[in-house]
Amino acid sequence: MRNTVFSGIQPTGTLHIGNYFGAVRQWAALQAEAQCVYCVVDYHALTIDIDPQMLRPASRSMALDLMACGIDPERSILFLQSMVPEHVELSWILGCVTSFGDLSRMTQFKDKSASQEFVSAGLFMYPVLQAADILLYRASGVPVGEDQVQHLELSRRIARRFNGRYGELFPEPEPIVGRGARIMSLANPGIKMSKSAGEQHYIGVMEDRESIRGKVRSAVTDMGLTPGAEMSEGVRTLFEILDLAASDGGGEDDVRALKEEFEAGTLMYSRLKDAVFEAIVKVVEPIQQRRAELEAANVVDDILEEGAARARSIARETISEVRDRVGLG
Repeated sequence: MRNTVFSGIQPTGTLHIGNYFGAVRQWAALQAEAQCVYCVVDYHALTIDIDPQMLRPASRSMALDLMACGIDPERSILFLQSMVPEHVELSWILGCVTSFGDLSRMTQFKDKSASQEFVSAGLFMYPVLQAADILLYRASGVPVGEDQVQHLELSRRIARRFNGRYGELFPEPEPIVGRGARIMSLANPGIKMSKSAGEQHYIGVMEDRESIRGKVRSAVTDMGLTPGAEMSEGVRTLFEILDLAASDGGGEDDVRALKEEFEAGTLMYSRLKDAVFEAIVKVVEPIQQRRAELEAANVVDDILEEGAARARSIARETISEVRDRVGLG
């Protein structure tokens, strides 16, 4: 029996190349070796102030993006989190074996709550729902970015505590950290590429050529070159994106040549930026074409219904066993 891998993504905002290189590309590759369960986590989206009229279309749009990026519903289970209410039931049960101290120490809660006037209990309990997402499918592996490792460690601790109290049931999920797990903003290479930081801080997978060109050309570099000098954060970010894009579409020799020019102090940053732009476009244009085809075929709703039915089949079995062990029903 193949191992089960679970991961989820919020439907808020635009899928950007940081998401693609840092997570979604890896999700697609894992389909060849594991039973993959991928989820658009719309329950999690409620922890921010999102327009209810926008949430459903945003969730559907994210599912289309994922399929265009290579998530194959015939090889994976793809669904919307809210279509499987067992996520919420397991979250409550797991919340009862999770300590207040563990949740209060979560770095993301501290960071997000510090910038919000209203801090919801949902934001505080977010990591418990995240643990429920994973443990509901008894996943053994979770593709994560570096900023999610703490949350996954909490999921492992929750599984351990449940197993210790009620008997062995949940595996302790291991992190799967891929290459390109943390890509920085071109406009400010001191922060992670992020939708929440503003439009200038990310490049969308579905973004048009001219917009991508403008963002890459305005990327922060440095004032000049000295042979053998250390790369600035901005230049390092450009090369990282170039490396990742080249590994998707070829061009490793060109990347090597540009790095040699940098080492020699002869690299023109305009040439580096042109190479980065061309490499990004080579990756995203086929994805954009595939998305247009999927949207025209009008298949996403049926795929999500079927995925939810497959997910519920697993979830109900897990919940039945959990309820029996904790004495419910």
